[in-house]
Amino acid sequence: MKKLLTLGAAILSLTFSASAQKMASCCARPAGNLSASATEAFAMLAADKDFSGGHDSPLPYRYEGEGKMIEFKTADGTPGHGFEIKSAKPSNKYLFVIHEWWGLNDYIKKEAATFASELPGVNVIAVDLYDGKVATTPEDAGKYMGEVKTERAVAILKGVQLYAGPKAQFASIGWCFGGGWSLQEALLGGKQTVGCVMYYGMPEKDVAKLKTLNTDVLGIFASQDKWINPEVVAQFKKDMSSAGKSLTVESYDADHAFANPSNPKYKKDDASKAHEHALAYLRGRFKVKV
Repeated sequence: MKKLLTLGAAILSLTFSASAQKMASCCARPAGNLSASATEAFAMLAADKDFSGGHDSPLPYRYEGEGKMIEFKTADGTPGHGFEIKSAKPSNKYLFVIHEWWGLNDYIKKEAATFASELPGVNVIAVDLYDGKVATTPEDAGKYMGEVKTERAVAILKGVQLYAGPKAQFASIGWCFGGGWSLQEALLGGKQTVGCVMYYGMPEKDVAKLKTLNTDVLGIFASQDKWINPEVVAQFKKDMSSAGKSLTVESYDADHAFANPSNPKYKKDDASKAHEHALAYLRGRFKVKV
C-alpha cells in the first residue's frame, strides 16, 4: 500500500491471544459459506481485549482530492454506497477497492486515488461494506466488522457490479478483511472478472466455488502471519490447483499488515515491492499502457 501517507489506520497488527487465534480470522468472511458459529466467532474476536488492544486509533486525516460518493441499487432494496474516481476518458474498466476493518474512511479514498492515478483509463470505486459506518476507535471497528452480514455484503458487491454495467471488466484489491472480500468479489463477478489481488486475506476453501473463477489471483502474504500463515497459503495453493486455476503467491518475510505504514510491523521495502507487483498485475489484466 504505497503512498498511503503516514496512516494511523492500522489494518491489523495481530497481537492475538491464543484463544482469539482459534476463534476466527479478522480478515474475511467468505460469502455463501459462513455458518452461524463463524458469525459468533467474529463477534467474540471483535470483543477480545488482546485483539482490539493491538490497534491504534487512526490519526485525523481528511482527503480532499478528486472523486465523489455514489449510491447504487442493490437486490435487497437498501442502496449501496462507494467512493468513485472516474477515468478521464469513458471506460468500462473498473477496479473495486475493498476496505479493511476501519471502514471506508478518507485513508481508503486516498488509496483509491493512488490507484486511479497509476491506472489511467480505469474507473476506481472504493466499496463500502459497512453501510456508511466509519470507525475511529478499535472498539467501534471490531463492532462494525462483527456486524457485517454475508448476505448484505454480497448484495452490495453485486449492486456495484450492476452499477458498472454488463459490459464492464472487473478487478478487485483489498487488505485483510478486504483481502478475503476481494476474492469473493472476483467470484461474484463471473465472466466479467479479469483480475484479483488479495493482501493477507482469508482464502475461499470451497474448491467447487474456486472452479467458477474467471481470473487468476495474485495473493500477497506474510510468512510470519500468525493466522493467514504458510499452512493456510499452502492449502490455498492446493485448492486453486485442484480447481484448475492459477494463483501467484508473493510471500514476504514479514508479519500481517506489513504493507501498512502505521503498523509497528510495517516493512517499507517489502511494502513497496508488493505494491509494484500488485500494480503491474492490475496493469496487465486491464491492458493499461503507461
